[in-house]
Amino acid sequence: MADYGIIVGECQTPIWGLTSHERIRRIFNARSVPLHASQPFAPSDRVFLADARFAFDPAWMGAILKKPTVLTWEGRPILAHVTGDFVDVIHRAMAHGEPWSVPADVEIMAADGDAQVYNLELRKRERPFVEPLTPESVRSIERQSYYGAYKGVTDLLTKYAWPELALVLTRWAAKLGLTPNMVTAVGFVLCLGATFAFFEGHLWLGLIMGWTMMVLDTVDGKLARCTITSSAIGNVFDHGIDLVHPPFWYWGWLAGLSAYGTPIGAEAYEMVLWVIFATYILGRVIEGIFEWRYKMHIHVWRKIDSQFRLITARRNPNVLILTIALIFGRPDVGILLVALWSILSLVFHAVRLLQALVSRKPIVSWMSEA
Repeated sequence: MADYGIIVGECQTPIWGLTSHERIRRIFNARSVPLHASQPFAPSDRVFLADARFAFDPAWMGAILKKPTVLTWEGRPILAHVTGDFVDVIHRAMAHGEPWSVPADVEIMAADGDAQVYNLELRKRERPFVEPLTPESVRSIERQSYYGAYKGVTDLLTKYAWPELALVLTRWAAKLGLTPNMVTAVGFVLCLGATFAFFEGHLWLGLIMGWTMMVLDTVDGKLARCTITSSAIGNVFDHGIDLVHPPFWYWGWLAGLSAYGTPIGAEAYEMVLWVIFATYILGRVIEGIFEWRYKMHIHVWRKIDSQFRLITARRNPNVLILTIALIFGRPDVGILLVALWSILSLVFHAVRLLQALVSRKPIVSWMSEA
């Protein structure tokens, strides 16, 4: 059974620096659906049709891939997965508004109604964006596309402090034709620079580079999702950096205290260093065990887990602690607080894992019940 994609209609309004045709082509390509190159269609062929005059979240494509489905707007098909016998019918309906019908086993979903898709990551149903693409609607669509990329739960800085700043930077990056990997590469250079600056005692310089890198860490992911340019290599590059560097920042901060003029004793230095690396590694192990066992992140189990994720001892909250401590001239106290908070966060997650393991109730996300 073959899969093909057809883009119907024309639209001159760009979105995220892309033509509508190019954006849809990327959505198809991400699902390994080649654009249509030959006809007629065999009755057994699965064909995917998309109206270029609409912008839609790629999640809709994932939803209709599962079975023959027609997504409509005001009763007119705008995205469809049908077999060869019905391709012409849906194509004419999309292109010219002609009457259409499909067999009873083809699901019809109203995008302008209450149609929803299932978010596997959050274990809940939601309604991704879909809207006619016009010059008047493009900024609204870009905003919906951008915020639609904020899936799951995250820390308080990423959630509250810089979404609007990152939105502006994401738009600039898209207009300049920058790729997510380019943004990640810049972040990587800043990450290394911050690490070396911390080790040398240049704490303020390290923080400037670190904070910039943290914002760009949001931009590259949003740019990838909004421009449909995610790649396996880019994903490994980005997540690899995120996974490895945080404890080295804390180590650098700790080592740089003497050069900055606020040294701590040798015994305290060694203890804090062990705490930083041990809690970091054990914390990731706990998260990994939970995800392997229950096929979801520990942070989306119960509401308290999502709330605690805002402040748990991850990079962004820890850097905020260090920044506040430096403002008050006590970077030594800052790293001690990071070590203490890392211990408390580890205990919290260890207890939550233990509670899940002994629970007699099914472990499901609270978001699926919301």
